[in-house]
Amino acid sequence: MSVAQLRFGAGRLHYAWIVAAVTFVVVLLTAGVRAAPGVLIVPLEEEFHWSRATISFAIGVNLLLYGMVGPFAAALMDRFGVRRTMTLALAVTAAGVALSPAIAEPWQLVLLWGVVVGIGCGFIGAYLGPFIAARWFKQRQGLVVGVLTAANAAGQLVFLPTMAALATEAGWRVMSVVLAACVMVFVPLLALLMRDRPEDIGVSAYGDIAGPRVAPMPAGNPIMAAFRAFADGAKSRDFWLIAASYFVCGASTNGLIGTHLIPACVDHGLAEVVGAGLLAATGVFAFIGGTASGWLSDRWDNRYLLFWYYGLRGLSLMYLPFALDMSFYGLTLFSVFYGLDWIAGVPPTVRLLSRAVGAERIGIMVAWITVIHQVGGATAAYLGGVLRISFGSYLEAFMLSGLLCIGAALMVLFIGAGRSQRDATAGTPAAA
Repeated sequence: MSVAQLRFGAGRLHYAWIVAAVTFVVVLLTAGVRAAPGVLIVPLEEEFHWSRATISFAIGVNLLLYGMVGPFAAALMDRFGVRRTMTLALAVTAAGVALSPAIAEPWQLVLLWGVVVGIGCGFIGAYLGPFIAARWFKQRQGLVVGVLTAANAAGQLVFLPTMAALATEAGWRVMSVVLAACVMVFVPLLALLMRDRPEDIGVSAYGDIAGPRVAPMPAGNPIMAAFRAFADGAKSRDFWLIAASYFVCGASTNGLIGTHLIPACVDHGLAEVVGAGLLAATGVFAFIGGTASGWLSDRWDNRYLLFWYYGLRGLSLMYLPFALDMSFYGLTLFSVFYGLDWIAGVPPTVRLLSRAVGAERIGIMVAWITVIHQVGGATAAYLGGVLRISFGSYLEAFMLSGLLCIGAALMVLFIGAGRSQRDATAGTPAAA
């Protein structure tokens, strides 16, 4: 049976769902890789006596490059193909992790985990879910974006407790080798199953009743194409409102919590495995919240969804310093409320951005706001370590991040404000 015929096989399976499943696993694997630095901080401190700020700097470089390569990765995928680009990126990521046991100097940590792993994971970045959904799905786009975004939480859930246990029992070097092997095993499967476009296998996108069409191949320099898309999008006021809220999103998620929650737990007398388990539990609720948010983003005003997501996240972060001194139930409450909106903001953000810049450019434009997201993450990762050294605790970092989230909650209400008035005058619905 040919690939194209899978659509008409048992259960009438459309190949778009195969592509989505492969993408889900790839995102899950790279999410596990990106969660690993949180497990590495304490072992590297104890073995090499490096400062937390030094280690946080390497993680900040990782987060920054993860975001910065996104627009160019999206353009390269358009130019050279999704399968080829993703396969190479996953192989480079696995190689970077596999070389980690050889680290002995801070610059080597920055080179491998900051540069190599950061760029490798950046090619499979936050833009990938919207990119795949826009290309392969005409229906269920919000749901697909939500599920592929939730793969980040699933990766954290699957890998964090295992990595923490391995690092504690067998050492961080063994943990790195096992993680690299898990990633490398999937490289040939990705090359075998991934396809670039529906038209390549003679089918149309899922839900597209017009039938398969010949897609024009992008021409010209992909780097310049990425910059042209940004220049056009930057003319929109809504783009900058969305980008600013996404900066806060990055600072309050993978920058601060993803990097510093485990060390903060250790500071309060909790074992590293307990901190990893807390992050994994947060990942359970993040998976639920991300998937549900994808469904809600197809039906509700996305501005109000983001208002509640950022507002609840801010309150959760301001509560966290006190939860760390409470019983197990205090941290459980944090996991529930913070987890539910950890990644829930992505589907409504993508929907709002699509309306602001056009659906045809959504992949590259999501990549551009992800650059800003990761600048926020890198800043918080580094400053979190600096504030911990300066004040002796993470209280100031958590409180500042919570206040930023409250500000973002108010800011997103202004997205599309002028357009809403014009739409109302024209008699068209204004909900995003």
